[in-house]
Amino acid sequence: MYFKKLIGQKCYLSPINVEDYEKYTKWVNDMEVSAGLVFASKLIGIEAEKSVLERLSTNGYNFAIVDVEKDELIGNCGYPKLDHINRIGEVGIFIGNKDYWGKGYGQDVLNLLLDFGFNVLNLHNISLKVYSFNKQAIKCYKKVGFKEAGRLREAKLIAGKAYDEIFMDILDTEYQSIYVNNIVDKKSQR
Repeated sequence: MYFKKLIGQKCYLSPINVEDYEKYTKWVNDMEVSAGLVFASKLIGIEAEKSVLERLSTNGYNFAIVDVEKDELIGNCGYPKLDHINRIGEVGIFIGNKDYWGKGYGQDVLNLLLDFGFNVLNLHNISLKVYSFNKQAIKCYKKVGFKEAGRLREAKLIAGKAYDEIFMDILDTEYQSIYVNNIVDKKSQR
């Protein structure tokens, strides 16, 4: 079961449902899906993934990504790192269902996360990390407004080839709210 916490144009963000552990286990063990993620070299069984989902569902700000039309789970996202004193957060996004790749879902998810981060969590700077081989993700991040902030050169080795780890960020002053401000405006007009 999913709950529409944040609703975008293509998808909505819901609290994570731990019962989806089998679907996630399939995704995290698919090398095409996990290649750019920190757990790509790990073997993750059903019990381990269930444990991860239990932790993610109770700690911090982590969401299931659900297709708005089909109510189908397609991945998860959230804030793995938050520093409320300095008002900074790191965002992460994982679309495990490959049928949804390259169709604008990542952009919709990021807009929801940025709106939530800047307007609800009161963050000033939101960052992310991506490997240089992930051209599609980099293009998506730039469309939303992220800018390259730096690189750790040749930080990822895959099949004997080195790739940079790229750090990107966006400030609250650089982001135009799409969702949260609309909700507040509607309530103030009543």
